[in-house]
Amino acid sequence: MDSFDLLVIGGGINGAAVARDAAGRGLKVLLVEKDDLASHTSSASSKLIHGGLRYLEQYDFRLVREALHEREIMLRTAPHLVHPLKFVLPDPPGGRPWWMIRAGLILYDLLAGRGSLPRSRGVAKGDEGLRAPLKPGLKLATYWDAAVDDSRLVALNAVDARERGAEIATRTEFLSARREGDRWITDLSGGRTISAGMIVNAAGPWVAEVLGQRLGEQGRSRVRLVKGSHIVVPRLYEGDHAYILQQDDGRVVFALPYGDFNLIGTTDIPVDAPEDARITADEIAYLCDAANAYFIRRTNPEDLIWSYAGVRSLYDDGATSAKDISRDFHLELDGAEGPRLLSVFGGKITTARALATDVLDRLGVRGIKFTATSPLPGGNVTPGFNAWLEEIGRWMPAPMLTRLSRAYGTRLDRILDGVESLADMGRHFGADLYEREVRHMIDEEFARTADDVLWRRSKLGLRLTQAQQDALAGWISHEVA
Repeated sequence: MDSFDLLVIGGGINGAAVARDAAGRGLKVLLVEKDDLASHTSSASSKLIHGGLRYLEQYDFRLVREALHEREIMLRTAPHLVHPLKFVLPDPPGGRPWWMIRAGLILYDLLAGRGSLPRSRGVAKGDEGLRAPLKPGLKLATYWDAAVDDSRLVALNAVDARERGAEIATRTEFLSARREGDRWITDLSGGRTISAGMIVNAAGPWVAEVLGQRLGEQGRSRVRLVKGSHIVVPRLYEGDHAYILQQDDGRVVFALPYGDFNLIGTTDIPVDAPEDARITADEIAYLCDAANAYFIRRTNPEDLIWSYAGVRSLYDDGATSAKDISRDFHLELDGAEGPRLLSVFGGKITTARALATDVLDRLGVRGIKFTATSPLPGGNVTPGFNAWLEEIGRWMPAPMLTRLSRAYGTRLDRILDGVESLADMGRHFGADLYEREVRHMIDEEFARTADDVLWRRSKLGLRLTQAQQDALAGWISHEVA
C-alpha cells in the first residue's frame, strides 16, 4: 500500500494549487481527480484574474485587496498565461451615480497599491475607438484587470506539482476513507488503497458530498451552489479591450475579447446539485439582452458559437441573493483526534495560490513558501525568449505563434525541439493544431482525450470541424492506448 503525507481530493484550481505548494514544501503528495483536470468549475470561469470591482459595493475590501495583490503575483509568475486587460465601464441612464463609479475606481486603484497596471481614468468624448461599438450618450471610464486561460492555469499548477514530486492521478475517483491511528486508509477507484497522513477536501461543488458521504464526517460549514453561464458570439467590436455592463438587477456582465469572438457572461443562478451545470434558454436570453442594452450590433440566441456553464461552490455566509454571496474562501479544519482533515469551501481562481498557502499553514506544514515568487512552468520569460520567438516567426504563422507562446511560454522549446518548419510538426489536425503539440499535452500535461486537448488544454474546439475533432479523437485513442 502506497503511503503519502497528503491526499488532495479534487483537480480544480484549488486542489492543483494545494498540491503544488505542498510538494514544494517537501510533502509526499497524491492528488486524485475523478475526471480530467479542470473538468468542471475551473474551466467554466470568466477567464479573469481580477480584484472584483463589484465586491466594493459589498464592503468586502479585504477580499478585493487580497485579490488585487494576487493579480500582481500572477502577472509576474505566469506572464505567458495572465495578460493585462483594459476594461471600459459605460454608465447607463438611471444607473449608479457617476461620482460613485469614479470613487469606486479610485478606491480600486488604492487597494491595488503600486502595481504594474495603469490607473483608471475617464474616457474623452472624442475617443471613438472605445465608443464606436456602443449606443450613444454613455459616460465611460476605464480600469485594468487581467485575463487568464483558466484550465491551462490548473494544468500548469499540476505540472509544477508533479515536477516537485507529487503524483497527479486523473480519472481516479476518491471512494472512501477511514481513520486508523494517525493515518487515513483511503480507497480509490481501480482497486487502489493508499495511506495518507492528512486529507484536503478540495472537491469544489462536491465538497459537502465528499465530507458527509465519503468521509463520514459532519461539517459545520454549509455550501451554496451557484451556476455561472457564458456565451461565445461573433465579434461585437474590434480591439483587445473588454466592457463591463451594469444591469438593472444590480448584476454586471462582462463582454470580453476571446480570439475571433466575444465571450459574454456571467449569470448567478442558485442550483441544487453540481450536475445542474447546463445553460438554459432563459440564461442565453438574459446575456443577449445584457449585450443588446449597450452594443449597436445585436446579439441573438441563434448567433451563438458556443456556450458553457459551471457550478461554483460558495461558502454559505447567509446572504439572501446569489450575487451577494461572498467569493471569499472558508477553510474548515476537522477537530477529531487522529489524522487531519481540511475542507475548502468557496474561493475564486484569482486567490487559489493564497488559499493553498493558508491551507498548508492551517495544517501546520512547514517549509519554504515559494509560490509568490517562483514562476509557473513556462513563466520564466526573458528578452532572449522574445528574440527566439522572432526567429520562429520566420516560418510559423503569426496567429499560431501568438497562441503557442501564450499557452506554453518558454516551454514552447520542448514542443519545437528539432523543428524548423511546419512540416516538422507532424500530422496536422486542423486550424493550427499539429501532432507535436498534442503529444506534448499527452506526455506532459495529463491530456487523455480529444476533449482534454480541444476544450481544456486549448480552445481549438471552436475552430476544428466535427470531422476534424473525430479524427483527432481516433488518433489519440490509438496513441494513449
